[in-house]
Amino acid sequence: MPTPRVVRFRRPEDEVAARELREGIAAIQAELGVSPEFDEEVLRVAEAAAAAPRLPALDRTDIPFLSIDPPGAMDLDQVLHIERRGSGYRVHYAIADLAAFITPGDAVDREANRRGETLYGADSKIPLHPPVISEGAGSLLPDQVRPALLWTLTLDETGEGTDVTVERARVRSRARYDYDQAQELIDSGQAQESLALLAEVGPLRLAREAARGGVSLPLPDQQIDMSGTSWKLEFRQLLPVESWNAQLSLLTGIAAASLMVQGQVGLLRTLPPADPRDVARLRRTAQGLGLEWPSEVAYSDFVRTLDPAEPRHAAMVVACTRLFRGSGYAGFHGEVPAQPGHAAIAADYAHVTAPLRRLVDRYASEICLALCAGEEVPSWVLSKLEEVPDTMRESGRRANQYQNAILNLMEAEVLGDRVGESFDAVVVEVDEKDPRRGEVNLVDLAIEAKVSSERELPLGAEVSVRLTEADPATRRVGFTLD
Repeated sequence: MPTPRVVRFRRPEDEVAARELREGIAAIQAELGVSPEFDEEVLRVAEAAAAAPRLPALDRTDIPFLSIDPPGAMDLDQVLHIERRGSGYRVHYAIADLAAFITPGDAVDREANRRGETLYGADSKIPLHPPVISEGAGSLLPDQVRPALLWTLTLDETGEGTDVTVERARVRSRARYDYDQAQELIDSGQAQESLALLAEVGPLRLAREAARGGVSLPLPDQQIDMSGTSWKLEFRQLLPVESWNAQLSLLTGIAAASLMVQGQVGLLRTLPPADPRDVARLRRTAQGLGLEWPSEVAYSDFVRTLDPAEPRHAAMVVACTRLFRGSGYAGFHGEVPAQPGHAAIAADYAHVTAPLRRLVDRYASEICLALCAGEEVPSWVLSKLEEVPDTMRESGRRANQYQNAILNLMEAEVLGDRVGESFDAVVVEVDEKDPRRGEVNLVDLAIEAKVSSERELPLGAEVSVRLTEADPATRRVGFTLD
């Protein structure tokens, strides 16, 4: 599936450039009508719930869970534990359980249903839930007993899932790693058994993904670094451990969808199959870029040959994102949707592993809990099966607006005093309606921007472009071909 590009932020706390960014972000928040603040009633209810959570009876604090997250993250949705089981594996995947803190219809619930999801951008965050829950009592922080939804997944020697259950339990994480730390421990051979086994299960799941025709686009993170008054953007390639970790989330989401489809009630994450005309267009793009794509090679296998560090490959990766438009959610009760699958994953799929950050996960998880227990799905969940997909559609649109506005702001700030200069770039996209317009990646600055030309743009070519506009106030950046 496509990996969303995340804008990460690295800077001293009180440098001039950081203050400028915060001021720009405040303007964006006002423009979009979003705020990290919660009203007094929501905070009061959240604080009371955080002080007296409803803990489940089942105690699984004996399982030595660990977490792998971005540096500095506090809203930890998942912790994991992997062990050998005969020739296969048993994966314990514990997910934050918001039912311990939220009562359907209370102020926190109503506000979460209004927000839909957490909005991220640079060092700013518009949280779905008050931090006293999402970064405190509900977060699966290390050395804390926490309420969780405990998924137990059994895998065979190939990494294929053979059994799944989910139940409420108390858990306690023993260790917390960021991506660099986890990768270093694995590479040095010093990782504890559970983390070391992730390096076995992750590649097996990637192989299963390839076998079923799923695909993950290798889009790098975009990261901003600040020092004093200077701004610098850079691309950051994902580490292997990040892909392996993501595969556990996908594994759980696939298992959850299987439960729902069998039970004929659920909330699925869907993506329709690619239009054959779009695939044919991609093949022409590959041909134009001089990339070999034999007719007998499937799209998913072709994508695995791409290295975004290569200019022509980077252009192809950007072009491939067109096949992943049209994703959504489908709620159902009694009859499975006619198109239940997720084309990028090449399986039925549900979002259940990020309830602190995404509303739909809480509802989908309650369905899976009921199905595993042989109980009726709660009425408060059934009543929202049509409404939640609409909420997520709107919050997804808002999240994209927010992140794109912040990215545009950062790029304009980075380039603000360089109008008139020329830069080496790669043409990564050409407008189908007007081939004189498109987008470029700047080779040395990790910036994507619009470009125009008096002649047709050469897709995938290395070119020189001149900066014609960089205005932080309007967040506009523009280039012309030299």
